[in-house]
Amino acid sequence: MSSANRSRNSRRLPPVRCEMREEDQPTCAGREEVVLVSPDGQRHRVCPGHGANLWLTHPAWHFSADTRPKAIAAVLRQAFGGSR
Repeated sequence: MSSANRSRNSRRLPPVRCEMREEDQPTCAGREEVVLVSPDGQRHRVCPGHGANLWLTHPAWHFSADTRPKAIAAVLRQAFGGSR
């Protein structure tokens, strides 16, 4: 295997890890991983699209400290629209 093949394969991003992902009809939006915490302390790993949905519909949920600022920005873009 040449080094060109390895470098091209290494650029491939891992699949989005989203607890709400549906295999038959994937509705995930965004590449960043968002960690939201529910009032009972349960952590939910979702994509920015589902994170926006949960964050807007459940005001008591908050972002975990594990969530990167880039991922929070992606959730806000999904929730309110806007440029990159």
